[in-house]
Amino acid sequence: MAGNQIKWLAGIINGTGNFILTEMRDKGRDFDDVLQEAQALGYAEADPTFDVEGIDAAHKLTILASIAFGIPLQFEATYTEGISHITREDVSYAEELGYRIKHLGLTRRTEKGVELRVHPTLIPARRLIANVDGVMNAILVNGDAVGPTLYYGAGAGAEPTASAVVADLVDVVRVLTSDPENRVPHLAFQANRLSDIPVLPMDEVATAYYLRMQAEDRPGVLADVTRILGDAGISIEALVQKEPSAGSDKASIIMLTHRVLEKHMNRAIANIEALATIHGSVTRIRMETLDAD
Repeated sequence: MAGNQIKWLAGIINGTGNFILTEMRDKGRDFDDVLQEAQALGYAEADPTFDVEGIDAAHKLTILASIAFGIPLQFEATYTEGISHITREDVSYAEELGYRIKHLGLTRRTEKGVELRVHPTLIPARRLIANVDGVMNAILVNGDAVGPTLYYGAGAGAEPTASAVVADLVDVVRVLTSDPENRVPHLAFQANRLSDIPVLPMDEVATAYYLRMQAEDRPGVLADVTRILGDAGISIEALVQKEPSAGSDKASIIMLTHRVLEKHMNRAIANIEALATIHGSVTRIRMETLDAD
């Protein structure tokens, strides 16, 4: 990638989380059930917080962003959200709509600054990275000259981890023993050329969204929800209403929206949750098409 300016990169960079989401999709299992198996198999630690809450992926993403854009490591500025709230219903609905849920680390350079974010993400099922399953990892890098390129390999387990550690040690020794006068500078951050590119707060990031809510099954409810979204400038791409299950009067409403700033979506969700006809919290999962542009 030395001859490219990196536009964005997106990665499945935690094997444990990817294993859990794959099992939930393929076998219809619950999060807690699969997490216990991941621990038994040695994929997840006894305390799985770093894996399932996105902290491990956020560490990796800050390094990737530094390499891609030449910025300092900024873990504290990385928006981090885990997968423990993902339900098998959301996984199933996403599949029904042509998407798969992946725990994605994404960094993108924009005119306003750099996006640094880790969160569950709906990706079109046709994308190669959406078909990276189990403990495998993949990083999709989009350069201005080469376009999108995908790097794929194991992301958990004793030997893959050891391989990565040895590779890092070899890189360190090469830097120490190379003649700096004749070495081509790497793309990453260097202390003598501090970058002043800001990291965007999540409120200023624009994405599309998957929304799911429990609503009373009576006339006018859907109109109230769509009015709130419309007032916030949010357009709907797709809408599905699931009939109440036996013995319930609550219908599930699932929506896909077009891209909108996070702060506008936050305001709209707060107004929807304030409706007397909406029960509980609105489930929100961000969406990315990962097109070349």
